[in-house]
Amino acid sequence: MEVKQEVVRPQSTFHPSIWGDQFLVYEEQEEQAAVEQTIQSLKEEVRKQILVAFDDPTKHNDLLKLVNDIQRLGIAYCFDQELEKALGHIYTIYGDDWNSGSVFLWFRLLRQEGFYVSCDIFNKYKNNDGTFKESLTNDVEGMLELYEAAYMRVPGEVVLDDALAFTKGQLEKITKDPLQWNCSQSLSRHIEEALERPIWKRLPRLEALRYIPFYEQQDLHNESLLRLAKLEFNRLQSLHKRELSQVSKLVELYFWVVGAYFEPQYSRSRIFFTKVITIATILDDTYDCYGTYEELEIFNKAIQRWSVTCIDALPDYMKFVYKIFLDSYGEMVEIMASEGKAYQVEYAKDLMKELSRHYMIEAKWKNEGYEPTLEEHESVSFVSAGYQMLIPTSFVSMGEKVTEEAFKWALSFPPLIKSASLIGRIMDDIVEGKGKDVVSTVECYMKEHDVKEEDVYNLFKERVEDAWKDMNLELLTCKDIPMVLKMRAINLARVIESLYNMMIA
Repeated sequence: MEVKQEVVRPQSTFHPSIWGDQFLVYEEQEEQAAVEQTIQSLKEEVRKQILVAFDDPTKHNDLLKLVNDIQRLGIAYCFDQELEKALGHIYTIYGDDWNSGSVFLWFRLLRQEGFYVSCDIFNKYKNNDGTFKESLTNDVEGMLELYEAAYMRVPGEVVLDDALAFTKGQLEKITKDPLQWNCSQSLSRHIEEALERPIWKRLPRLEALRYIPFYEQQDLHNESLLRLAKLEFNRLQSLHKRELSQVSKLVELYFWVVGAYFEPQYSRSRIFFTKVITIATILDDTYDCYGTYEELEIFNKAIQRWSVTCIDALPDYMKFVYKIFLDSYGEMVEIMASEGKAYQVEYAKDLMKELSRHYMIEAKWKNEGYEPTLEEHESVSFVSAGYQMLIPTSFVSMGEKVTEEAFKWALSFPPLIKSASLIGRIMDDIVEGKGKDVVSTVECYMKEHDVKEEDVYNLFKERVEDAWKDMNLELLTCKDIPMVLKMRAINLARVIESLYNMMIA
């Protein structure tokens, strides 16, 4: 009798889950009509405040502060049209010549909205020798606003680079001895939060748990995805000695989706995007830490053909995964076809095929023991990081502002998506690079330039900051693409930085 030889599979290590068991239990609370009525009443009151300040130039500074408060509370989606109109009105009237106070707030809010206001206004806060005036330190709140505004910089804006270095140093001093600076406990806490994560890089203030009822009601808690999450070889299963709730695992992935867009009107997009991220995670782990090279070749060919006829040729454990691929995208094609927009899902399919091809290149390197140059590595790993696929895929079903031209723009790998991909790749390699069999960008750079690991980390952190500058520039200058779509790249960059910074901490 022939003895079946045991297959030796590659092994990889992954970071521990940052969520633990906190999503194991969730109790849905019933919404009350009285609460809804109160919410509607408050919305109308806020709209009236915006309108009153809109028509009175003496209240335009108050209007900016109101816009800031609304955005910081994470409820801007309730007043999208009003806020867009208000900031557009401010820009039309003043252009670059704002003179109504709160200069730093004005600058940040307008740039966040896509208005390319000049940074020259900051030069008046400098001395003749180019340093910032010490008198700025007398206004702690103003210094905090200058710090936040500096993160809207684009390449070449030295005055904002200087402003960031100056304010960061001063704010760090204040946190060490708030009383000396007459800084309240509340303001000191805000400063600490800003130093940890500035507003522009911060995810909207939201409570992930409020979306769990939606998540369950919309059939994300279904048999296919739960079985997919439970596959023995994926990272979510391997992290724990004991089995956690399957729902908890999907919620961890769902955090990425809520980070990309939490607004209620994108519910259908979130459903599809959650499935895609779950599938992509399993695909990544199949290539990284379970499939043999021969199995992966068969798997990649099947993904490129994207046909149910390929299932029989796959190893047994891959058949279910592949079936989920076909079913998930097939369901979305049917939905979007009813609206004449099936092309959106077809673009999403092509992006997933491209991701698989780049995973296969990395698998080939690993199988052959090949060590790529940094240039070779980045040409592949910036795609395998996943954002080149995820950002355009997040457009699916987002409404009338999504056009075929928007997908063509996204598939050209423009600077906005390239920069977000760079952030994703570098942050991943800094946190997880050593646990992978294929050399990371960090290791490639160390070998190619003969430098220490610590120096590479510092250099790569600078590259991340430069990537944010490039994204800011694209946000301000790429006028053919709706802001709502460009913000998907910004939001996903925020997600990756937030998650990995939590892991580092």
